[in-house]
Amino acid sequence: MFTTRPEIRGTFGVVTSTHWVASAVGMAMLERGGNAFDAAVACGFTLQVVEPHLNGPGGDLPAVFYSKREDRVRVLCAQGPAPAAATIGAYRDLGLDLIPGSGFLAAVVPGAFDGWLTLLRDYGTQTLRRR
Repeated sequence: MFTTRPEIRGTFGVVTSTHWVASAVGMAMLERGGNAFDAAVACGFTLQVVEPHLNGPGGDLPAVFYSKREDRVRVLCAQGPAPAAATIGAYRDLGLDLIPGSGFLAAVVPGAFDGWLTLLRDYGTQTLRRR
């Protein structure tokens, strides 16, 4: 099969992402005894630094993963909630009938950082300090 991307293989484990530094950090976590969730969190935090235009603590984290311990597919929806002041009345006071689809008035409270910490707490084997 022809591909323009490198073929990724591993006998111990493998980590891949959109940036080689993040992949290397995730692989280092596996090599230090972490599990796949530890590697994903380490990789995710690194992406927030090396690709802040694509990833960041101000973003969201929707994740679908398999938990061997629970023997089931899980979903982590770390998409932020609306701010407490974003009430129907507040938007109507601005003369709006609908919440805009983009811009500051449509923004939610960022959920990515909390999502990574939740994933680490519930499924990881390493501590945040270990990062």
